[in-house]
Amino acid sequence: MIIKKAEFFAAFGTNKQLPASVKPEVVFSGRSNVGKSSLINKLCNRKNLARVSGEPGKTGTINFYTVNDFYIVDLPGYGFAKVSDKERQRWDKLINSYFETGRGINLVVQLIDCRREPSNDDYMMLEYLSHHNIPFIIALTKGDKLNKTQQNAAVEQFKEYCRGYSWSDVILTSVPKNIGIDTLSSTIEGFLGE
Repeated sequence: MIIKKAEFFAAFGTNKQLPASVKPEVVFSGRSNVGKSSLINKLCNRKNLARVSGEPGKTGTINFYTVNDFYIVDLPGYGFAKVSDKERQRWDKLINSYFETGRGINLVVQLIDCRREPSNDDYMMLEYLSHHNIPFIIALTKGDKLNKTQQNAAVEQFKEYCRGYSWSDVILTSVPKNIGIDTLSSTIEGFLGE
C-alpha cells in the first residue's frame, strides 16, 4: 500500500462526539503498551503521526487518522491496571459505542505481544469481534525480542490460541526490525479493496 497522505484527524473522548462513518475504517485494538502507536507510525511511514508514550494507559480517546481515502482508528488500550475504575468504565463505554454505531469497519488489527499468552481482555475482544462478525487479523508485536525459531513457534502458537474465532491471519511484526510491516500493509490493502 502506497501512503500518499497520513494526518491526524481528531480525537474523541465520548461516544456522542464520534463522527459519522463516511470512509472505510481500519481499527487498531490491543492492550496498553502493546505498540499500537508505533505500528501505526511505521505503517504510515511517519515518525510522529500517532503519539508514542512510554507510559501505558495514556491514550484515553479514540484517535482518527486520515490515511489516503480511509481512516485508521486507534482505540484506547485496555487492561492497564493503574487506570481508575471510573476511567476504565468510560473507555469500555467509548469502545463499545464505537463498535455498536454501525460504522464502516473494513478490518480490526488486533495487536498482541508475541511474548505473552493472550490475556482475558484479549480473549474477550476476540470473542466480541468473532460474535459480531467483524473482520480482524492478529498482529503479533515485538517480534524482534524473539529469535527466528521462537518467532515461528509464536505464530503457530497464536494460530492455536485463535482457533475457533473467525480470524483470517496471524502476522508477526516488529517496528525496529521492519518485520511483517509489508505483509500487514498489503493485508490491510486487501481488506480495503484497493
